[in-house]
Amino acid sequence: MNSSLNWSQTLRSYLDKRLLWVFMLGCASGFPWVLIGSNMSGWLTDAGLSRSAIGFFGSVFTVYAINFLWAPLVDRVKLPILHKWLGQRRSWIFLCQSIVLLCTFGIAQFDPAKSLMFTSMLALCIATASSTQDIAIDAYRIDSFSSSDSHRLPQASAMAVIGWWTGYSLPGYLAFVNADQIGWNGVYLGMCFIVALLMLFTVLVKEPTTNRDALQQQAELRHAKYLGTKSPLVAWLTVTVAEPFLDFFRRNGVRVAITLLLFVFLFKIGEAFLGRMSITFYREVGFSNDQIGHYSKLIGWGATVVFTLVGSAFNVRFGIIRGLILGGIAMSASNLMFAWIASVGPDEQLFLATIIVDNFTSAFATVAFVSFLTVLTGQAFSATQYALLASLGNLGRTTLASFSGSLADFLDSWPLFFILTAVMVIPSLLMLISLRGYFTKILQHNQNSKNNT
Repeated sequence: MNSSLNWSQTLRSYLDKRLLWVFMLGCASGFPWVLIGSNMSGWLTDAGLSRSAIGFFGSVFTVYAINFLWAPLVDRVKLPILHKWLGQRRSWIFLCQSIVLLCTFGIAQFDPAKSLMFTSMLALCIATASSTQDIAIDAYRIDSFSSSDSHRLPQASAMAVIGWWTGYSLPGYLAFVNADQIGWNGVYLGMCFIVALLMLFTVLVKEPTTNRDALQQQAELRHAKYLGTKSPLVAWLTVTVAEPFLDFFRRNGVRVAITLLLFVFLFKIGEAFLGRMSITFYREVGFSNDQIGHYSKLIGWGATVVFTLVGSAFNVRFGIIRGLILGGIAMSASNLMFAWIASVGPDEQLFLATIIVDNFTSAFATVAFVSFLTVLTGQAFSATQYALLASLGNLGRTTLASFSGSLADFLDSWPLFFILTAVMVIPSLLMLISLRGYFTKILQHNQNSKNNT
């Protein structure tokens, strides 16, 4: 699909104030990954834990790969009190952020090296609340920018990505540059204030208006007719549990749907293995916490913001499919620069170049990927269907990447490890090229649906 917008119209389209709300909630989505991801990896590395132990600690991220199991509740259950105050999406976001706040404060009271099990349980609670929050945040974005409004999707995806990296990188920068002075316990106490600020953002943003309730009621009537039941509860349960998945396969066809799910699963596995071991690699190769904070977090964040905007503009003008192909190829090639660092040692100029290239390729690919996942969802069950797709994408990023430390130990060669992460991207690229026609049809179908309404 090619956009009909010229460059001037493309730039003006970023002035939509809904993009600000998407950005703010994107910050809330990225922040928990600091708490149980890079910050925790840095803390555990400083505490002397092995690479395998650090890798397996990341098993708490597994919940991101299975959150589609309870996503129907986020679509359908109205939380007491909070729903009347904040609406369906924001009420779930606010509840999850409250849990993250309590658990962050709990982690700040202990030393994970001495209380690893208890810290792991709190991290698991944060991961569960965060993955549930992501369901509601993604649904908020989809409700605000529907898949039929396809020329708007890259902008919305860009703001979500920029928000995610802002919520992940800036607090991460503050954590690493202060860790040696105030200690990691002090860092986590400071993180509590950031959670409170994100909760304030959630209260300030506006709830999107959709016809979700009407579509869900129509689905309940269909299910009641098919089941031959007059019980509203039975129809509610079958619609909640089964209809989002039936709708996805019905709209795309079984063969195409399975192929799409496989592509989503494979696309970011290499990036996931690299990301899980990156902090440990930086420390082992000789970079300090201050250098990691400055280059990986602060400069990395700035590069991500700039390149995400560039990537979204490219996707608006030339289409999501081209963005996916180009981004995937670049993402694979950029992993080789980490192998270069492993060969030459802690060279700051090379570190800077690697961070810039890695953030460029990751941002470019992520904008196209998020836009594409949004296209595949329906309006009636946006939370559940996007969670299903995102869970598959997170499976490599979370569950399988837990073995990244073991793989690094087994290979005992950082250059070889990063070369393998580059190779991991190739199968999904081949699948993307072979199924380009399928993907193009889906995009055209959504665009035609909008034109006919």
